[in-house]
Amino acid sequence: MSDKRERLLNIGFGNFVVAARVVAIVSPASSPMRRLREDARQSARLIDATQGRKTRSILVTDSNHVILSAIQAETIGQRLAQAAMQPAAGEEQDG
Repeated sequence: MSDKRERLLNIGFGNFVVAARVVAIVSPASSPMRRLREDARQSARLIDATQGRKTRSILVTDSNHVILSAIQAETIGQRLAQAAMQPAAGEEQDG
């Protein structure tokens, strides 16, 4: 890992994850994603960041944790793309 500050990804309701650790952002509607969520729950790898709202996306991290979010997968994907284009806090821009 570098000594630069990590970019944080807003997953809704004041919850953030380190953007570089996100491997996948998927919709929770399919049966495989329901199994993924249940398997993560049973093995204590599930993090529920929905604040009691409906799950609209599932994030999978490089540590194999599964994070539930109430924000649409497309919205989180757009935020991730924007974060990748912007310099992290503390980084200097070339110019």
